[in-house]
Amino acid sequence: MAKYSVTQSAVTQLLADVKSDRIAIPELQRPFVWDSVKVRDLMDSLYKGYPVGYLITWQSVGAKLKGGQVAAHQQILIDGQQRITALRAAVAGLKVIDKRYKPVRIVIAFNPITEEFATLTPVIAKNPQWIPDISEFFNSDSPLSFAREYLERNPDVEGRVFEGNLAHLEGIKNAQVGIIGLADDLDVETVSEIFIRINSKGVPLSSADFAMSKIATYGDRGRNIRKLIDYFCHLAVAPHAYVDIKENDSEFAATSYLQAIAWLKDEAEDLYDPAYGDVIRVAGLLGFNRGKASSIVSELSGRDPETRKVDEDRIPVAYDNLERALLQIVNKFHFDNFLMLIKSAGFIAPGMVNSKNALNFAYALYLRLREDKDMPEGERKRIVKRWFVMSMLTGRHSGSFESTWEQDIRRIGEQSPAIYLKQIEESELSDAFWAVSLPASLETTSTVSPFFQTFLAAQVANNSRGFLSKGITVAAMHQNSGDIHHIVPKDYLQKNGYPDRGDYNQVANFALTETSINISISNKPPATYMAEVDAQIEAGTLSLGEITDSNDLARNLAENAMPAMLADVTAGSYQEFLVERRKLMAAVIRDYYQAL
Repeated sequence: MAKYSVTQSAVTQLLADVKSDRIAIPELQRPFVWDSVKVRDLMDSLYKGYPVGYLITWQSVGAKLKGGQVAAHQQILIDGQQRITALRAAVAGLKVIDKRYKPVRIVIAFNPITEEFATLTPVIAKNPQWIPDISEFFNSDSPLSFAREYLERNPDVEGRVFEGNLAHLEGIKNAQVGIIGLADDLDVETVSEIFIRINSKGVPLSSADFAMSKIATYGDRGRNIRKLIDYFCHLAVAPHAYVDIKENDSEFAATSYLQAIAWLKDEAEDLYDPAYGDVIRVAGLLGFNRGKASSIVSELSGRDPETRKVDEDRIPVAYDNLERALLQIVNKFHFDNFLMLIKSAGFIAPGMVNSKNALNFAYALYLRLREDKDMPEGERKRIVKRWFVMSMLTGRHSGSFESTWEQDIRRIGEQSPAIYLKQIEESELSDAFWAVSLPASLETTSTVSPFFQTFLAAQVANNSRGFLSKGITVAAMHQNSGDIHHIVPKDYLQKNGYPDRGDYNQVANFALTETSINISISNKPPATYMAEVDAQIEAGTLSLGEITDSNDLARNLAENAMPAMLADVTAGSYQEFLVERRKLMAAVIRDYYQAL
């Protein structure tokens, strides 16, 4: 069977197919990103007979159309949304959705004497030589009457030139637009590959993009489910948009979905701001036990994963499962409690989590475990926290993770989650990992590395104080004025044989401390500033931090995984210091993990 077909469609036929939902445009309720100049240029290209590029559609079996009919082969538009929306605006006179989710008109004017197109302005509106809104001409009941009225306003124009150009303008309705239709039996990966090869810009479409497009084909319900995902993600980063959505999208506002996400209008949380791809992935795990976003497309298409055949009776069940999963995902109680759980593990700031997938799977796991009413809340929290930290340390959700996700979520459903987690820990977090692999992973200059950030999370969870600080905790420093401090100062190392960033910026040479302490230490080596601390403790005149005695100092150094040799470290023993501190940092992480 051919993978695609190439056809031509007149502009009016194309718009009619869109109006009847024969061609579905998933982006119609999303902000229109073209400016009016691009709309004008599109009309000018059609007028002059220039090519405007191919539209790319993908057949969708079992989609709902207006009036309740079911399409045998509805086309989902996967490339060309902006061009179609521009045509609807300029030719059909329909409104587009602006950035405030408000319907607005983009009005294109035409001068039939100079053959110019322009965005309507007050000056053009007052000039009788211009047709101020070409959509009025295209939708006129009597083009002849329209022409007669124009000539009455402009008696001096050359009638033959005007009539010829007006006929040329009307010809836009019959201008041919190429459509590449991809077959309905192609999987998402093949569709994506074809799209990239056809699209001259080579911009890839993700499987989540296809899933969002597919969701929107299921009539009003599908459009609103799609908007539930879109608006949830948008409000997570821009709570003020709630008023715009409520006021300007009456269709969505009339559903219960808006109320389900209304709590976001008062939310200031930014630890986990999922994009629609993240929501799709979590919904796939929760609703279908599937790790790939493309699997949702197959499910919503009614495709049986065993036989690969389409069964349209599966489609409404799939939408029910998707809706049920999404309503769990956007639930305020679930979302807030999950974030409290992650923060209780020490990950209190967005910069500490460099794996969105680790959060995605942990959230799906949390929601899945909530379905087990017999599981104690404490056990549920323990499993989710340990799983999240384990995945941060092992990179379990990086690279080609989808098959791992599916295996994990399936095994969690088949056996005790606690037993399965223990099996993974015994395999991935062996004694060799803690003693060898983890210290080696801490040999890095990246402060966003998951290993260094997990060390900081361990300090937060342990309520550890900043380096040489009595009262200010690492947690407080994340939220206020804490510095990442070079334990062996950079200037000192640069002047004593370590000029490279890769040497002095090792994370094992970093500690969070108060700004004032960082300034006091300046460029002194540890042998110097630790001797000063000892002398000041003995004299009772300590000004560096608030350490009051030698026992308190020892506790503070232990909280920051400082080797006993710290007071003797010089440039000559710097490398030995790094090795020892990495071991201690790994030990802190291990103790923290085992205590979760």
